[in-house]
Amino acid sequence: MSDIKKLKPESVFKYFDEILQIPRPSKKEEKIIAYLVDFAKKLNLEYKVDKVGNVVITKKASKGYENKKGIILQSHIDMVCEKNSDFEHDFDKDPIPAYIDAGWIKSKGTTLGADDGIGVAAQLAILEDNSLEHGFVECLFTMDEETGMTGAENLELGFLQSDILLNLDSEDEGELFMGCAGGMDTEAEFSFEKEVIKSNSYSCKISVSGLKGGHSGDDINKNLANAIKILVRLLNLIDTKTSIQLTEINGGNLRNAIAREAYAIISTTQDKKELIRLTLNQFTADIEGEFIVTEPNLKIEMETVEIPKFAINQNTKHRLLTALQASFHGMFAMSQTIDGLVETSSNLASVKMKENNTILVATSQRSSIESAKTNVGNTVAAVFELAGAKIIHNGSYPGWEPNTNSEILKTSVSAYKTLFLEEPKVKAIHAGLECGLFLTKFPKLDMVSFGPTIRGAHSPDERLEIASVQKFWDLLLEILKKH
Repeated sequence: MSDIKKLKPESVFKYFDEILQIPRPSKKEEKIIAYLVDFAKKLNLEYKVDKVGNVVITKKASKGYENKKGIILQSHIDMVCEKNSDFEHDFDKDPIPAYIDAGWIKSKGTTLGADDGIGVAAQLAILEDNSLEHGFVECLFTMDEETGMTGAENLELGFLQSDILLNLDSEDEGELFMGCAGGMDTEAEFSFEKEVIKSNSYSCKISVSGLKGGHSGDDINKNLANAIKILVRLLNLIDTKTSIQLTEINGGNLRNAIAREAYAIISTTQDKKELIRLTLNQFTADIEGEFIVTEPNLKIEMETVEIPKFAINQNTKHRLLTALQASFHGMFAMSQTIDGLVETSSNLASVKMKENNTILVATSQRSSIESAKTNVGNTVAAVFELAGAKIIHNGSYPGWEPNTNSEILKTSVSAYKTLFLEEPKVKAIHAGLECGLFLTKFPKLDMVSFGPTIRGAHSPDERLEIASVQKFWDLLLEILKKH
């Protein structure tokens, strides 16, 4: 028996442990959808699956609660699939290698998927337990939240019946969320020609690793380093001292994660090898000073490699590296109406070499103000457009405007005070939740978002605080009784 299954609340951790065994990358949720359908059939619960893969499982009101308003419990079934480059793991096939460590559940070298597997687990525990007190319950499981929110975006009208929704996708116990940022993606595509590597060349691979990474919304204001930005700073510095040829550059992975690793393969003349090493060593010392608190495991390494067959032409190399250096990454503006809330930000997410002699740079923008979201997207795009790249804007989704008069928010605050004898923090969040998209389809929805404590989301440092799950569970049950 898994040690995770023995944790309390057992009903929740039993299902969380089962979910850890099921591969569920974004846009590849077939196995978890089949699991949910099988679950509903075994318990003789009514269920529906829409054309994109969203699942809703319903449960009748418990005795004495038939006159209560229906309520939707919602979480997403996909997970961010990030791993350390030196760890062997296939997210399409392998279970998550989770373990318990000093009050937390962690994973060995990969994301844990508590975002939002723990929300899914809580819904399943409610659907299974007939001793609980609640009105009519609709458990909505959405797909592809992490890479486009296409599940929420394509939710069919009439798929849901109730006008109250509890989003179980927040990551700070003790905090209730009443609003979130909207977002968009901005991509820049560079085309390049190949040129011959100069004779008598020295070639090396320069890599940046050991960074924490993190959620491009929740963690964007925490002064975490971006591996791409560090790598490009170093490459541009070396290029000013000895003109380099660039053969390969790759960094980052997902649009909603801060880049943790990046590398480049460069060439120059043999006599500049030591110059590169000395420049790298001095630069490393400087960067370690900049991020002495937030990135204690930062590594910048150099290794000799075979001379490549080609390099990117010099003009494109210069335009690419200059644009990446200038591209904005981080917090763009703070909210003028909600203390402590990041209003607008941009994440330099990835740079990838493609087979057709192109280089794709992916960025993502967030803002709680629609016009500000468009502005920062255009600001990022302008740099790459000036550098001659092709610009593509996509993946736009709306924010969730805070409603301080929300009845379910008031009920949730009251439930928290009853249980824990203290006030919860009521906040808006800079991360993107599906709530804004739900409102476009179901404008009468009254919503609140909450969850247990998760740290390091969207990175292999993701971890779930065990004690917070019990409080999350108790609050969820209390809201179901009180609403």
